[in-house]
Amino acid sequence: MKKLVRAMSVLMTAAVLVSFAACSKKENVKSSAGNVLKYADVELGKTGTDITATLKLLTHRTDMLGDSYTGVTFAKYLEEFNKVYPNIKIEIEGITDYASTALLRLQGGDWGDIMMIPAIDKKELKNYFISFGDLGTMEKQIKFATNWEYEKEVYGIPSTGNAQGVLYNKKVFKEAGITKLPVTTEEFIADLKLIKEKTNAIPLYTNYAAGWTMGAWDAYLGGSATGDADYMNNVFLHTANPFRNYGDGTHAYAVYKVLYDAAANKLIEDDYTTTDWEGCKGMINRGEIGTMVLGSWAFTQMQGAGPNPDDIGYMTFPITINGKQYASAGPDYCFGINAKASDNNKNAAMIFVKWFTEKSGFAFNEGGIPIAATDNNYPAAYSAFSDNNVAFVSDNPSAEGESDLFNTLNSESELNINAGGNLKVQQIIEHAVNGTKSFDDIMAEWNKAWSDAQKSEGVEIRY
Repeated sequence: MKKLVRAMSVLMTAAVLVSFAACSKKENVKSSAGNVLKYADVELGKTGTDITATLKLLTHRTDMLGDSYTGVTFAKYLEEFNKVYPNIKIEIEGITDYASTALLRLQGGDWGDIMMIPAIDKKELKNYFISFGDLGTMEKQIKFATNWEYEKEVYGIPSTGNAQGVLYNKKVFKEAGITKLPVTTEEFIADLKLIKEKTNAIPLYTNYAAGWTMGAWDAYLGGSATGDADYMNNVFLHTANPFRNYGDGTHAYAVYKVLYDAAANKLIEDDYTTTDWEGCKGMINRGEIGTMVLGSWAFTQMQGAGPNPDDIGYMTFPITINGKQYASAGPDYCFGINAKASDNNKNAAMIFVKWFTEKSGFAFNEGGIPIAATDNNYPAAYSAFSDNNVAFVSDNPSAEGESDLFNTLNSESELNINAGGNLKVQQIIEHAVNGTKSFDDIMAEWNKAWSDAQKSEGVEIRY
Protein backbone atom coordinates (compact mmCIF):
# COMPACT_ATOMS: atom_id res chain seq x y z
CA MET A 1 0.00 0.00 0.00
CA LYS A 2 1.81 12.10 -0.59
CA LYS A 3 2.56 18.34 -1.14
CA LEU A 4 0.77 21.22 0.19
CA VAL A 5 3.07 23.56 2.09
CA ARG A 6 1.17 25.16 4.90
CA ALA A 7 1.77 28.69 6.02
CA MET A 8 4.13 29.37 8.85
CA SER A 9 2.50 30.76 11.97
CA VAL A 10 3.01 34.51 12.25
CA LEU A 11 2.90 34.36 16.03
CA MET A 12 6.27 32.96 17.10
CA THR A 13 8.10 33.49 20.31
CA ALA A 14 11.23 35.60 20.31
CA ALA A 15 13.30 32.56 21.22
CA VAL A 16 12.12 30.72 18.14
CA LEU A 17 12.85 33.71 15.93
CA VAL A 18 16.37 33.93 17.29
CA SER A 19 16.88 30.20 16.79
CA PHE A 20 15.70 30.34 13.20
CA ALA A 21 17.76 33.41 12.46
CA ALA A 22 20.88 31.38 13.24
CA CYS A 23 20.07 29.03 10.38
CA SER A 24 20.65 29.70 6.72
CA LYS A 25 17.54 30.40 4.66
CA LYS A 26 17.92 27.04 2.99
CA GLU A 27 17.98 25.20 6.31
CA ASN A 28 15.18 27.03 8.12
CA VAL A 29 12.67 24.76 9.84
CA LYS A 30 9.34 26.18 8.73
CA SER A 31 6.44 25.20 10.91
CA SER A 32 2.67 25.10 10.79
CA ALA A 33 2.22 25.42 14.55
CA GLY A 34 4.82 27.10 16.70
CA ASN A 35 8.16 25.49 16.09
CA VAL A 36 6.93 21.94 15.44
CA LEU A 37 6.75 20.74 11.85
CA LYS A 38 3.81 19.14 10.11
CA TYR A 39 4.36 16.51 7.43
CA ALA A 40 3.51 18.85 4.56
CA ASP A 41 6.01 21.44 5.83
CA VAL A 42 8.97 19.17 5.19
CA GLU A 43 10.89 19.70 1.96
CA LEU A 44 13.29 16.79 1.97
CA GLY A 45 16.92 17.76 1.54
CA LYS A 46 16.20 21.36 2.53
CA THR A 47 14.06 21.48 5.66
CA GLY A 48 15.95 20.88 8.88
CA THR A 49 19.33 19.94 7.42
CA ASP A 50 20.95 21.68 10.40
CA ILE A 51 19.06 19.67 13.02
CA THR A 52 21.11 17.54 15.40
CA ALA A 53 19.21 14.79 17.20
CA THR A 54 19.42 11.21 18.38
CA LEU A 55 16.08 9.44 18.08
CA LYS A 56 14.83 6.09 19.31
CA LEU A 57 12.52 4.03 17.09
CA LEU A 58 10.55 0.99 18.26
CA THR A 59 9.78 -1.54 15.52
CA HIS A 60 8.18 -4.94 15.04
CA ARG A 61 10.63 -5.73 12.22
CA THR A 62 13.27 -7.53 14.26
CA ASP A 63 14.30 -9.46 11.15
CA MET A 64 15.62 -6.28 9.52
CA LEU A 65 18.08 -5.65 12.33
CA GLY A 66 20.43 -8.55 11.56
CA ASP A 67 22.94 -9.14 8.80
CA SER A 68 21.17 -12.38 7.89
CA TYR A 69 18.14 -10.52 6.52
CA THR A 70 17.97 -11.12 2.77
CA GLY A 71 16.25 -7.82 2.02
CA VAL A 72 17.35 -4.27 2.74
CA THR A 73 18.30 -3.95 6.42
CA PHE A 74 17.54 -0.99 8.65
CA ALA A 75 21.27 -0.25 8.71
CA LYS A 76 21.23 0.31 4.95
CA TYR A 77 18.20 2.61 5.12
CA LEU A 78 19.81 4.65 7.87
CA GLU A 79 23.02 4.90 5.87
CA GLU A 80 21.06 6.43 2.98
CA PHE A 81 19.11 8.73 5.29
CA ASN A 82 22.31 10.03 6.88
CA LYS A 83 23.68 11.01 3.48
CA VAL A 84 21.03 13.72 3.51
CA TYR A 85 20.67 14.25 7.26
CA PRO A 86 24.03 13.30 8.79
CA ASN A 87 23.25 14.77 12.21
CA ILE A 88 19.98 12.91 12.82
CA LYS A 89 20.87 9.54 14.29
CA ILE A 90 18.29 6.78 14.66
CA GLU A 91 18.64 4.09 17.30
CA ILE A 92 16.33 1.14 16.60
CA GLU A 93 14.93 -1.31 19.11
CA GLY A 94 13.18 -4.38 17.75
CA ILE A 95 10.45 -6.09 19.76
CA THR A 96 9.44 -9.67 18.99
CA ASP A 97 6.04 -9.75 20.72
CA TYR A 98 5.28 -6.29 19.46
CA ALA A 99 1.49 -6.04 19.73
CA SER A 100 1.39 -6.52 23.50
CA THR A 101 4.85 -5.31 24.54
CA ALA A 102 4.66 -2.06 22.57
CA LEU A 103 1.30 -1.27 24.16
CA LEU A 104 2.79 -1.68 27.63
CA ARG A 105 5.77 0.48 26.66
CA LEU A 106 3.46 3.14 25.27
CA GLN A 107 1.39 3.26 28.44
CA GLY A 108 4.55 3.33 30.55
CA GLY A 109 5.81 6.37 28.67
CA ASP A 110 9.48 5.44 28.33
CA TRP A 111 9.66 4.29 24.74
CA GLY A 112 11.49 6.89 22.69
CA ASP A 113 10.57 9.23 19.85
CA ILE A 114 9.02 7.11 17.06
CA MET A 115 7.10 3.87 17.28
CA MET A 116 4.85 1.67 15.20
CA ILE A 117 1.46 2.47 16.73
CA PRO A 118 -0.04 -0.53 18.57
CA ALA A 119 -3.77 -1.18 18.89
CA ILE A 120 -5.23 1.67 20.98
CA ASP A 121 -8.52 3.53 21.05
CA LYS A 122 -8.44 6.38 18.58
CA LYS A 123 -9.59 8.81 21.24
CA GLU A 124 -6.26 8.17 22.99
CA LEU A 125 -4.13 9.14 19.97
CA LYS A 126 -3.63 12.79 20.88
CA ASN A 127 -2.49 11.80 24.36
CA TYR A 128 0.45 9.86 22.98
CA PHE A 129 1.28 11.20 19.51
CA ILE A 130 1.53 14.44 17.58
CA SER A 131 -0.57 15.14 14.51
CA PHE A 132 1.11 14.86 11.12
CA GLY A 133 -1.50 17.25 9.75
CA ASP A 134 -5.21 17.66 9.18
CA LEU A 135 -7.01 14.93 7.24
CA GLY A 136 -7.73 17.10 4.20
CA THR A 137 -4.05 17.90 3.78
CA MET A 138 -2.79 14.42 4.56
CA GLU A 139 -5.09 12.72 2.08
CA LYS A 140 -3.18 14.65 -0.61
CA GLN A 141 0.11 13.45 0.87
CA ILE A 142 -0.38 9.75 1.64
CA LYS A 143 -2.58 6.72 1.06
CA PHE A 144 -4.59 5.27 3.98
CA ALA A 145 -4.65 8.60 5.79
CA THR A 146 -7.81 7.70 7.72
CA ASN A 147 -6.33 4.67 9.47
CA TRP A 148 -5.09 6.61 12.52
CA GLU A 149 -7.24 9.71 12.08
CA TYR A 150 -9.23 11.20 14.93
CA GLU A 151 -11.29 14.38 14.87
CA LYS A 152 -9.88 15.19 11.41
CA GLU A 153 -6.23 14.98 12.52
CA VAL A 154 -3.86 12.25 11.30
CA TYR A 155 -1.60 10.67 13.92
CA GLY A 156 -0.06 7.77 11.99
CA ILE A 157 1.83 7.32 8.70
CA PRO A 158 1.87 3.76 7.30
CA SER A 159 5.28 2.18 6.85
CA THR A 160 3.85 0.35 3.82
CA GLY A 161 0.53 -0.83 2.47
CA ASN A 162 -0.66 -4.40 2.11
CA ALA A 163 -3.17 -6.18 -0.03
CA GLN A 164 -4.72 -9.31 1.39
CA GLY A 165 -4.29 -12.47 -0.62
CA VAL A 166 -2.71 -15.90 -0.68
CA LEU A 167 0.93 -16.84 -1.13
CA TYR A 168 1.46 -19.89 -3.33
CA ASN A 169 4.25 -21.86 -4.96
CA LYS A 170 3.87 -21.80 -8.74
CA LYS A 171 5.88 -24.98 -9.23
CA VAL A 172 3.72 -26.88 -6.75
CA PHE A 173 0.57 -25.68 -8.52
CA LYS A 174 1.97 -26.87 -11.84
CA GLU A 175 2.92 -30.28 -10.44
CA ALA A 176 -0.60 -30.61 -9.03
CA GLY A 177 -2.12 -29.87 -12.43
CA ILE A 178 -3.63 -26.55 -11.38
CA THR A 179 -3.78 -24.46 -14.54
CA LYS A 180 -5.77 -21.45 -13.35
CA LEU A 181 -5.98 -19.63 -10.05
CA PRO A 182 -9.07 -20.44 -7.95
CA VAL A 183 -11.74 -17.77 -7.72
CA THR A 184 -14.10 -19.44 -5.25
CA THR A 185 -13.54 -21.15 -1.92
CA GLU A 186 -14.77 -24.43 -3.40
CA GLU A 187 -12.16 -24.25 -6.15
CA PHE A 188 -9.47 -23.43 -3.61
CA ILE A 189 -10.26 -26.47 -1.42
CA ALA A 190 -10.33 -28.63 -4.57
CA ASP A 191 -6.87 -27.31 -5.48
CA LEU A 192 -5.56 -28.07 -1.99
CA LYS A 193 -6.76 -31.65 -2.43
CA LEU A 194 -4.91 -31.87 -5.76
CA ILE A 195 -1.72 -30.65 -4.07
CA LYS A 196 -2.07 -33.36 -1.42
CA GLU A 197 -2.77 -36.08 -3.98
CA LYS A 198 -0.14 -35.21 -6.57
CA THR A 199 2.76 -33.56 -4.70
CA ASN A 200 4.71 -33.92 -1.48
CA ALA A 201 3.93 -30.34 -0.42
CA ILE A 202 1.77 -29.31 2.54
CA PRO A 203 -1.33 -27.91 0.80
CA LEU A 204 -2.06 -25.09 3.31
CA TYR A 205 0.48 -24.15 5.97
CA THR A 206 -1.41 -22.55 8.87
CA ASN A 207 1.45 -21.17 11.00
CA TYR A 208 -0.72 -22.03 14.00
CA ALA A 209 2.09 -21.95 16.55
CA ALA A 210 3.15 -18.39 15.75
CA GLY A 211 -0.22 -17.11 16.94
CA TRP A 212 -0.23 -13.70 15.28
CA THR A 213 -0.35 -15.36 11.87
CA MET A 214 -3.77 -16.74 12.80
CA GLY A 215 -5.17 -13.28 13.41
CA ALA A 216 -4.21 -12.47 9.83
CA TRP A 217 -7.35 -14.28 8.65
CA ASP A 218 -9.44 -11.41 10.03
CA ALA A 219 -8.03 -9.08 7.39
CA TYR A 220 -10.11 -10.68 4.62
CA LEU A 221 -13.55 -9.95 6.09
CA GLY A 222 -14.01 -6.55 4.47
CA GLY A 223 -13.16 -5.80 0.87
CA SER A 224 -11.93 -9.29 -0.04
CA ALA A 225 -15.12 -10.98 1.13
CA THR A 226 -17.71 -8.31 0.30
CA GLY A 227 -16.24 -5.84 -2.22
CA ASP A 228 -17.67 -3.07 -0.02
CA ALA A 229 -15.40 -0.29 1.29
CA ASP A 230 -18.00 0.58 3.95
CA TYR A 231 -18.40 -2.95 5.26
CA MET A 232 -15.80 -3.25 8.01
CA ASN A 233 -16.11 0.09 9.78
CA ASN A 234 -19.78 0.77 9.15
CA VAL A 235 -21.96 -2.11 7.91
CA PHE A 236 -20.37 -4.82 10.06
CA LEU A 237 -20.95 -2.84 13.24
CA HIS A 238 -24.68 -2.63 12.56
CA THR A 239 -25.23 -6.14 11.13
CA ALA A 240 -27.17 -8.80 12.96
CA ASN A 241 -25.28 -12.11 13.12
CA PRO A 242 -22.47 -11.07 10.72
CA PHE A 243 -20.92 -14.56 10.84
CA ARG A 244 -23.97 -16.23 9.33
CA ASN A 245 -23.88 -18.19 6.09
CA TYR A 246 -24.93 -15.84 3.31
CA GLY A 247 -25.25 -18.79 0.94
CA ASP A 248 -23.20 -17.30 -1.87
CA GLY A 249 -19.62 -18.00 -0.80
CA THR A 250 -19.00 -14.48 0.52
CA HIS A 251 -18.61 -12.64 3.83
CA ALA A 252 -16.87 -13.77 7.03
CA TYR A 253 -18.48 -17.22 7.06
CA ALA A 254 -16.85 -18.12 3.75
CA VAL A 255 -13.43 -16.84 4.82
CA TYR A 256 -13.12 -18.84 8.02
CA LYS A 257 -14.75 -21.94 6.51
CA VAL A 258 -11.76 -22.26 4.19
CA LEU A 259 -9.54 -22.78 7.22
CA TYR A 260 -11.97 -25.14 8.94
CA ASP A 261 -12.46 -27.30 5.83
CA ALA A 262 -8.73 -27.44 5.13
CA ALA A 263 -8.02 -28.57 8.68
CA ALA A 264 -10.91 -31.04 8.79
CA ASN A 265 -9.79 -32.60 5.50
CA LYS A 266 -6.16 -32.90 6.65
CA LEU A 267 -4.94 -30.42 4.07
CA ILE A 268 -2.68 -28.68 6.58
CA GLU A 269 0.56 -29.69 8.34
CA ASP A 270 0.51 -33.03 10.19
CA ASP A 271 1.06 -31.39 13.59
CA TYR A 272 -0.20 -27.82 13.61
CA THR A 273 1.25 -27.20 17.09
CA THR A 274 4.82 -27.44 15.77
CA THR A 275 4.69 -24.97 12.89
CA ASP A 276 7.77 -22.77 12.47
CA TRP A 277 7.37 -19.19 11.23
CA GLU A 278 10.97 -18.63 10.22
CA GLY A 279 11.33 -22.14 8.83
CA CYS A 280 8.22 -21.91 6.66
CA LYS A 281 9.79 -19.20 4.53
CA GLY A 282 12.41 -21.57 3.16
CA MET A 283 9.85 -24.36 2.95
CA ILE A 284 7.55 -22.55 0.55
CA ASN A 285 10.54 -21.32 -1.44
CA ARG A 286 11.71 -24.94 -1.86
CA GLY A 287 8.25 -26.17 -2.82
CA GLU A 288 7.48 -27.94 0.45
CA ILE A 289 4.38 -25.78 0.99
CA GLY A 290 1.65 -25.07 -1.52
CA THR A 291 -0.14 -22.07 0.00
CA MET A 292 -0.16 -19.71 2.99
CA VAL A 293 -2.82 -17.12 3.79
CA LEU A 294 -0.89 -13.95 4.61
CA GLY A 295 -0.76 -10.31 3.53
CA SER A 296 1.35 -9.17 0.61
CA TRP A 297 4.06 -7.99 3.01
CA ALA A 298 5.20 -11.63 3.24
CA PHE A 299 5.85 -12.00 -0.50
CA THR A 300 9.40 -10.68 -0.59
CA GLN A 301 10.31 -12.56 2.59
CA MET A 302 9.32 -15.84 0.96
CA GLN A 303 11.14 -14.92 -2.24
CA GLY A 304 14.32 -14.14 -0.35
CA ALA A 305 14.28 -17.28 1.79
CA GLY A 306 15.80 -19.62 -0.77
CA PRO A 307 17.05 -20.16 -4.31
CA ASN A 308 13.65 -20.06 -6.03
CA PRO A 309 12.23 -16.53 -5.80
CA ASP A 310 10.42 -16.86 -9.14
CA ASP A 311 8.39 -19.79 -7.80
CA ILE A 312 6.62 -17.55 -5.28
CA GLY A 313 3.29 -16.20 -6.44
CA TYR A 314 0.56 -14.10 -4.85
CA MET A 315 -3.14 -14.25 -5.65
CA THR A 316 -6.28 -12.70 -4.27
CA PHE A 317 -8.38 -14.57 -1.72
CA PRO A 318 -10.65 -17.02 -3.59
CA ILE A 319 -13.98 -15.22 -3.27
CA THR A 320 -15.96 -13.77 -6.16
CA ILE A 321 -18.73 -11.21 -5.74
CA ASN A 322 -21.09 -10.80 -8.69
CA GLY A 323 -18.45 -12.03 -11.12
CA LYS A 324 -15.61 -9.86 -9.79
CA GLN A 325 -12.78 -10.33 -7.31
CA TYR A 326 -11.60 -7.81 -4.76
CA ALA A 327 -8.67 -7.48 -2.39
CA SER A 328 -8.74 -5.69 0.94
CA ALA A 329 -5.96 -3.13 0.98
CA GLY A 330 -4.74 -1.17 3.94
CA PRO A 331 -1.75 -0.01 5.92
CA ASP A 332 0.77 -2.06 7.81
CA TYR A 333 1.97 -0.73 11.17
CA CYS A 334 2.08 3.07 11.18
CA PHE A 335 4.72 5.48 12.46
CA GLY A 336 3.70 7.63 15.41
CA ILE A 337 5.78 10.46 16.90
CA ASN A 338 5.90 10.90 20.68
CA ALA A 339 3.87 13.89 21.86
CA LYS A 340 6.18 14.19 24.87
CA ALA A 341 9.41 14.35 22.87
CA SER A 342 11.30 17.64 22.65
CA ASP A 343 10.35 19.96 19.78
CA ASN A 344 13.77 19.35 18.25
CA ASN A 345 13.23 15.59 18.30
CA LYS A 346 9.69 15.94 16.99
CA ASN A 347 10.99 17.83 13.97
CA ALA A 348 13.80 15.35 13.39
CA ALA A 349 11.30 12.50 13.65
CA MET A 350 8.92 14.19 11.20
CA ILE A 351 11.75 14.52 8.68
CA PHE A 352 12.75 10.88 9.10
CA VAL A 353 9.19 9.59 8.68
CA LYS A 354 8.69 11.64 5.52
CA TRP A 355 12.02 10.48 4.11
CA PHE A 356 11.16 6.87 4.90
CA THR A 357 7.78 7.28 3.23
CA GLU A 358 8.87 9.07 0.08
CA LYS A 359 12.56 8.35 -0.51
CA SER A 360 13.61 5.09 1.13
CA GLY A 361 11.91 2.67 -1.26
CA PHE A 362 10.88 0.56 1.74
CA ALA A 363 7.34 -0.19 0.57
CA PHE A 364 8.53 -1.38 -2.86
CA ASN A 365 11.41 -3.38 -1.39
CA GLU A 366 9.03 -5.16 0.98
CA GLY A 367 6.51 -5.96 -1.75
CA GLY A 368 4.03 -3.44 -0.40
CA ILE A 369 1.66 -0.80 -1.69
CA PRO A 370 3.49 2.56 -1.90
CA ILE A 371 2.36 5.10 0.69
CA ALA A 372 3.14 8.44 -0.96
CA ALA A 373 -0.09 9.60 -2.61
CA THR A 374 1.48 10.09 -6.04
CA ASP A 375 3.58 6.89 -6.01
CA ASN A 376 2.06 4.16 -8.20
CA ASN A 377 5.16 1.98 -8.48
CA TYR A 378 3.75 -1.39 -7.44
CA PRO A 379 6.07 -4.40 -7.03
CA ALA A 380 5.80 -7.77 -8.76
CA ALA A 381 3.69 -9.28 -5.98
CA TYR A 382 0.62 -7.66 -7.50
CA SER A 383 0.96 -8.97 -11.04
CA ALA A 384 -1.80 -11.56 -10.57
CA PHE A 385 -4.08 -8.82 -9.23
CA SER A 386 -3.59 -6.59 -12.26
CA ASP A 387 -3.69 -9.49 -14.73
CA ASN A 388 -7.04 -10.62 -13.35
CA ASN A 389 -8.50 -7.13 -12.92
CA VAL A 390 -8.77 -7.47 -9.16
CA ALA A 391 -10.01 -4.27 -7.51
CA PHE A 392 -8.32 -3.00 -4.34
CA VAL A 393 -10.72 -2.02 -1.57
CA SER A 394 -9.57 0.28 1.22
CA ASP A 395 -11.90 0.52 4.22
CA ASN A 396 -13.75 3.79 4.64
CA PRO A 397 -13.58 5.35 8.11
CA SER A 398 -16.30 4.91 10.68
CA ALA A 399 -19.27 7.24 10.77
CA GLU A 400 -18.94 10.38 12.85
CA GLY A 401 -19.26 9.56 16.51
CA GLU A 402 -18.44 5.88 16.01
CA SER A 403 -14.65 5.97 15.79
CA ASP A 404 -14.27 3.82 18.90
CA LEU A 405 -17.31 1.57 18.44
CA PHE A 406 -15.41 -1.23 16.71
CA ASN A 407 -12.88 -1.39 19.53
CA THR A 408 -15.66 -1.42 22.10
CA LEU A 409 -17.53 -4.27 20.41
CA ASN A 410 -14.29 -6.16 19.94
CA SER A 411 -13.51 -5.88 23.63
CA GLU A 412 -16.96 -6.83 24.88
CA SER A 413 -17.34 -9.75 22.46
CA GLU A 414 -13.73 -10.85 23.04
CA LEU A 415 -13.47 -11.60 19.31
CA ASN A 416 -10.76 -8.96 18.77
CA ILE A 417 -11.19 -8.82 15.02
CA ASN A 418 -8.12 -7.29 13.38
CA ALA A 419 -6.84 -6.59 16.90
CA GLY A 420 -4.88 -9.64 17.98
CA GLY A 421 -7.78 -12.10 17.83
CA ASN A 422 -5.41 -15.01 17.30
CA LEU A 423 -6.95 -17.41 19.78
CA LYS A 424 -10.38 -17.58 18.18
CA VAL A 425 -8.83 -18.52 14.80
CA GLN A 426 -6.52 -21.07 16.38
CA GLN A 427 -9.60 -22.67 17.91
CA ILE A 428 -11.08 -23.16 14.44
CA ILE A 429 -8.16 -25.44 13.63
CA GLU A 430 -8.37 -27.23 16.97
CA HIS A 431 -12.09 -27.98 16.63
CA ALA A 432 -11.77 -29.00 12.99
CA VAL A 433 -8.88 -31.41 13.56
CA ASN A 434 -10.27 -32.89 16.77
CA GLY A 435 -13.89 -32.96 15.64
CA THR A 436 -15.01 -31.26 18.86
CA LYS A 437 -17.22 -28.60 17.34
CA SER A 438 -18.83 -28.03 13.94
CA PHE A 439 -18.06 -24.91 11.97
CA ASP A 440 -21.67 -23.74 12.20
CA ASP A 441 -21.54 -24.11 15.98
CA ILE A 442 -18.41 -21.94 16.11
CA MET A 443 -20.02 -19.26 13.97
CA ALA A 444 -23.18 -19.38 16.13
CA GLU A 445 -21.05 -18.67 19.21
CA TRP A 446 -19.35 -15.75 17.49
CA ASN A 447 -22.69 -14.36 16.35
CA LYS A 448 -24.02 -14.49 19.91
CA ALA A 449 -20.92 -12.82 21.33
CA TRP A 450 -21.13 -10.01 18.77
CA SER A 451 -24.88 -9.59 19.16
CA ASP A 452 -24.60 -9.42 22.94
CA ALA A 453 -21.96 -6.70 22.60
CA GLN A 454 -24.19 -4.77 20.20
CA LYS A 455 -27.10 -4.96 22.66
CA SER A 456 -24.88 -3.89 25.55
CA GLU A 457 -23.82 -0.78 23.63
CA GLY A 458 -27.26 -0.03 22.25
CA VAL A 459 -26.11 -0.41 18.64
CA GLU A 460 -28.81 0.06 16.03
CA ILE A 461 -29.21 -3.04 13.85
CA ARG A 462 -29.65 -2.00 10.22
CA TYR A 463 -28.68 -5.06 8.21
